[in-house]
Amino acid sequence: MYAARAAYLAGFAGTATAEAGRLFGMPVFGTMAHSFIQAHGSERAAFEAFARARPLRPTLLIDTYDNEAAVKKVIELAPILARDAIHIGGVRLDSGDLDFHSRAVRELLDRANLQDITIFASGNLDETRIATLLAQGAPIDGFGVGTALDTSSDAPALDAVYKIQSYAAVARRKRSEGKATWPGIKQVYRAVTADDRMAGDTVDLERESSEEIALLQACMHSGQRIGPCPNLDEIRTYAARQLHALPDALRGLETPSEPYPVEISARLRALAAQVDAATR
Repeated sequence: MYAARAAYLAGFAGTATAEAGRLFGMPVFGTMAHSFIQAHGSERAAFEAFARARPLRPTLLIDTYDNEAAVKKVIELAPILARDAIHIGGVRLDSGDLDFHSRAVRELLDRANLQDITIFASGNLDETRIATLLAQGAPIDGFGVGTALDTSSDAPALDAVYKIQSYAAVARRKRSEGKATWPGIKQVYRAVTADDRMAGDTVDLERESSEEIALLQACMHSGQRIGPCPNLDEIRTYAARQLHALPDALRGLETPSEPYPVEISARLRALAAQVDAATR
């Protein structure tokens, strides 16, 4: 549920989790299950039953048995359904060589003058496989991503530890090897370019005014939220704006040649030296 919400917030078009759509007001998309097809006497009968039950541009799953054979059934069925104002919206590939099969399916559909039927791909996809398919020019119109999106197989734990930096208005700091912290009440200030792209961040002590953008904003005080909670669409719009503000080098999948600049201010380094001198 919350993985679906997070995906939509980050820019996905919608979810196949119907309850998440109802609860959060998200667009809901879906195709059909292999079990639905297997429960029918024939693949074509399954396609027709599904299309008549879901007549608003349904997407039909074509890889239960054979992709190319299935799409020929879709082509045969399309004019029959069209007479009842049911227009097939797309076909879904869920296994095998997606580049090869998408090209073969696209050729069959185009040859039958069904250019408006889209090709949707799924099946353990992640950002790397999608980028590869796009680079190959695979004629795929949309992707469904699930497992790789909402599991943390690459980093199953997030290390988070409470470390005090200020107490009774006095700066504090941990100095142990490999775990040293920066003391005091801090803020992160961001510089931007003339076209509102991120240019670099500085970790500094809080200051009253700055021409740079202060990234840390209070949202709770004495256990209570400060101000209203933004709705999902507002958060999604903000996230899209922030992604657009990233430098071009950080928007791809490759590791950039130059890291994003983040500096520790001279004031903060000086305070650390003072705290070290007082605690030695």
